[in-house]
Formats: sequence, C-alpha cells, structure tokens
Amino acid sequence: MGIYSILPESIEEVDVIIVGGGCSGCIVASRLSDADPSLSILIIEGGTNNRHVHELTRPAYLMSGLAPGNKYNLFYKAAESEALAGRELVVPSGGVLGGGSSVNLMVYTRAQRSDFESWDMAGWSADDMMHYMNKLETYHGPDEESRHGSTGPIHVTGRVYSPRLQNDFIDAASSMGWPEIPDLQTMDAVNGVQRAMRYVGVDGKRQDTARQYLHPRLEDGQHPNLHVLLESNVKRVIFDGQRAIGVEYQPNLVFQSATPDFIRDIKARRMVVISCGALGTPLVLERSGVGDPTILSQTGVLSVANVPGVGRNYQDHQMVVYSYDSSLSREETLDAIIRGGPGAEDIIAKNISILGWNSVDAYCKLRPREEDIRYLGPEFEKAWHEEFQHQPDRPLMMASLSACFPANPPWLPESQYFSIAAFNAYPFSRGHIHITGPTLADPPNFHTGFFSDADDLDIKTHVWMYKKQRQIARRMNVFKGEVSETHPQFPPGSQAACSGEPLRADTPDLVYDSEDEKSIDQFLRKNVGTTWHSLGTCRMAAREDGGVVDADLNVYGVKGLKVADLSILPKNVAANTANVAMAIGEKAADIIGRELSIMS
Repeated sequence: MGIYSILPESIEEVDVIIVGGGCSGCIVASRLSDADPSLSILIIEGGTNNRHVHELTRPAYLMSGLAPGNKYNLFYKAAESEALAGRELVVPSGGVLGGGSSVNLMVYTRAQRSDFESWDMAGWSADDMMHYMNKLETYHGPDEESRHGSTGPIHVTGRVYSPRLQNDFIDAASSMGWPEIPDLQTMDAVNGVQRAMRYVGVDGKRQDTARQYLHPRLEDGQHPNLHVLLESNVKRVIFDGQRAIGVEYQPNLVFQSATPDFIRDIKARRMVVISCGALGTPLVLERSGVGDPTILSQTGVLSVANVPGVGRNYQDHQMVVYSYDSSLSREETLDAIIRGGPGAEDIIAKNISILGWNSVDAYCKLRPREEDIRYLGPEFEKAWHEEFQHQPDRPLMMASLSACFPANPPWLPESQYFSIAAFNAYPFSRGHIHITGPTLADPPNFHTGFFSDADDLDIKTHVWMYKKQRQIARRMNVFKGEVSETHPQFPPGSQAACSGEPLRADTPDLVYDSEDEKSIDQFLRKNVGTTWHSLGTCRMAAREDGGVVDADLNVYGVKGLKVADLSILPKNVAANTANVAMAIGEKAADIIGRELSIMS
C-alpha cells in the first residue's frame, strides 16, 4: 500500500487498474478497496499530489489553483473558431489527484430529474441516481423534502458568506419574478434562486474526492493493496486479442526527469477502468485502438474495436462572467486575497473564517417567460417547444453570484466587486476531440463547437441572459456600475449604456436597439468560455446510436475495459458537474463490485 511517483519494480501486476485519479476514479478505488481489502488496486494519475496544498485545500485561494499555466490543470487548446471571433479557446481540466474536485469552484448543484430520465438507460434513472447522490454526501443545509444524504464522506455546507450581497441579489431577482427557493437541488425545483451551498467542510476546507475518500484509506493501514502512482501518464491500454490486460505508461515530464521514450507496462488481472474525463478518456481509447477506424488509420494506430462514437458529442456549459463595482466593504468580498493581500501565511496561521469561503453566495436555475421566448424568434420558439416546454423542471440558463472580480488584471482599480457567471444548461452545439498521432506528445484535434449550432440558439440564449442578469445587478443596492471591460461596448448615445447608479426594483428593463444587439453578439463571441464542465465524448448509449459504453460502463467491442467519468453522459445536465461525476463514481463502484463478486 502506498502513494508513489515511481512505481516499485515489485509491483508488476494488480487486479484492477484505474487510469485517472480524478473526481470519479478516487471514489471507485476507495469503495472497491473497502469491499475487499485483498483486491489489489492501482490508480495511475498524471498529476501530482493534492495533499496539504494550501491553494487547493483553502477555498479562498481557489483562483490561484485556476490560474493559466498552473501545475494542477491540463490545458486543452481548441482549434480556431469563426463562431468565436477567430479565437482558439483553451479548456482546462483537473490535472492533480482528485481531478476537478481539487481545483473547481466547489459549487454544489445537482442535476434535474428529467436529465437522468432523458438518458433512458436501465439503472440510471433519477431515483437510481438519487441513491448515489445521497450516499456521497453529508448535507448541512435545509432539507424539508428529505432529498439529501447525512452520512456520506463529502460535507456540503454554507457557513461563510456575504449577507448583504446575498440578500441584495435575492431581493433583486425576486423583483423580476425569480423567488428564493430554500433548496434548488431536489431534482425538481427550478426557476428561482438559492443561497449557496458548497463542497466545503465544517473545518473550512475543500471537500475533494482525494481528501475525503482516498487519503484516509491510504493512511489507515487497513487497505494494504490500494496503490496510487502519481505524475505518470497512461499512453494506451494493452489488449490480448479483445481483452484489456494492462496499460503502458510514461513519467510525466512536467514533474519528473526521465528519457522521453521511457515506457513501462503494468498488467491488470481482472479489469481496467478509464477515468480521465471527457477530454482525456477518448484520447486514451483512441491511442489504444478503440474508436473510429478511419481516424485510427490516419494516425498510425492499429484498430482493436470499431467504436465510431469515441471523441464525438463533446459538450460543455458555455459561460460568460459579468462584473460590477460595488459599495461592499473589504471584508465582504475576496478581492483583497485575489489581489495578493493580506499575506497568505498570516491568514493561514490565524485560520480566519474567510479561508473557508469560495465567494459564491447564490445560484439560479432560470426559465424565460412566454414573451421572452417569442422575442428570441421562431427557431428558438420551435426549439423551446421541443426541448423545454414539456419538461418544466429544465432551466434554460444557470447563474451564480460571486463576491469578487475573479482575476487580478493590472488595469483593474482597487475596489470591491461582485460578478455574475451565466451559462446555458443545455447547449445545442456539439464539438469533438480526437488524437492526431499515437503518442502522448501529439496534440489533439479539439473543437469545442461553442456557438456553432445552425440556428444560433446558444448565442440567443446568452443574449437573453445577459440582459436579465444585468437587470438584476442594476437593481441591487450595492451596485456602483459595470466593469466596462466585462460588458459589451455599446454605441455612443445608446440607452443601454453602462450606468453608475442603482435602480429601483420597479424600474423598467433597459431598451436595446438593433445596434446594441450587435454589440452584445460581438461581445459574447469574443468572451464566451468554458465552465469546466466537459462531458459526453464516450456516451452511454446503444452502439448504433453513437454509444461508446453500455449501461454497465463496458466499452463496446472489447472485454475487461470500462469507463467511469463525465465522458459517459449521453446528454447534458442542469448542474455544476462535480456532483454528477461523484455519483458516477459511486455507481461505477457498485457495478464493478458486483461484477467482481465483492459486493452484493
């Protein structure tokens, strides 16, 4: 039992290899090790350890863990996109033990009932998944409908917040017809605002799956056959015929000194599970010979299984962040910490409560009114009728309120800010990710697909939300004006121009003319980005429908190989995706445990 950066030569074979120690993989390994401590399990993780890393464990420092170029993330560069004003979007993915759960914003939201039902897969219904969502959590918030767990390893709290900002936002949203809902995460509630709950423990520290599941088992002396290899990248799965029998891996040269051509293999007696996320998992599969034979032949990879769906159906929640100056005090935002003061060492030594705050104080799941739907045009109205009208629990957009400006650019005046992040829950556009060669060094062919749907439904959705979130902000008492760099540059004389005065709750909505609409469109194309919610590239569906795995997570065309991460989602979900990833980990552990006859 141990955690290594170089695997001991004595470990040549284990029962189960889990490729990726992320949000789902840590749970799978931990639950299997609990069920049978004699089962030898090896996690191979490309990133480093998250243990005792202050910028990861302390919520107030989350922005440093998200900064471009940091060593805790992988950065996938997409192709230039005309729909995004010629930009090459970069999409980060957790690249550290714990994966996304170690670097995300710790926002606790759950998917809607119709999300799971739309998957139409046996064993993955809303009620099935509610069991796993409850199993993973100890919920410290209001639970009048008894929809939450009370004994799980992941604590969900809402301890530290900015009361004035939170109340102001909720009052402003309520004045526009979106009331406060005590619990928006029942799987049925929608069209309102909730006071934020977070993946932060009662000790004020991040609740990631490595810290809450894996590390305790590595340290308690009761799981002797649980192993973790860090700073090592799996090149491919090894097959004997059609059966997965192990993997080839290489040291991650970001962390280790090794010859670039050094490769070692490790055998798996019983199973290989890939859990590298929606961007990593399809690349491992394709390098292993599982995918579209045309793509494989073009990249020099011998085909093992014809599974054309690998790497297709890429989705994310397309997000734009809008920021506002405020009359909040220094103690009511995280801006001072984000700007680098006061000193981190002093704050940590004193263990002040603000360290346990991720700045996110409220979030929304919102649906438009009938007049809004008609205003967005006939194509949107048709799509609404087909996708939303008869599914009343489905929001069109989601938004979260943060007590900060989420960066420290040199041009930003020292002040106290708040920001509203808005993203579409069910984007219509699709992308893909594929290998371009057989090695880890070959860059992927990655297209996000953002704003590429034929009828511009995604950008119309964002135009609607831009206007609504701005109206909420302008009705807040703490509002002191827009940070113009995070808003469209409206033409001179526009009635939609930025303002520095708060508005009364009954103030009519701003009027936007055709030129204003063009300004919003241009701004969105230049500024939309990822929500870190990549999913769908190895979807769970019938093989003839583009599926990659079946309901038991078996990869089609081969044996002894499963996938357990967000890549399996057939369709999108109205949630920050960490909860779904963790529930997949719990579900996958049960599936694998029964198959290995170590769980009933």
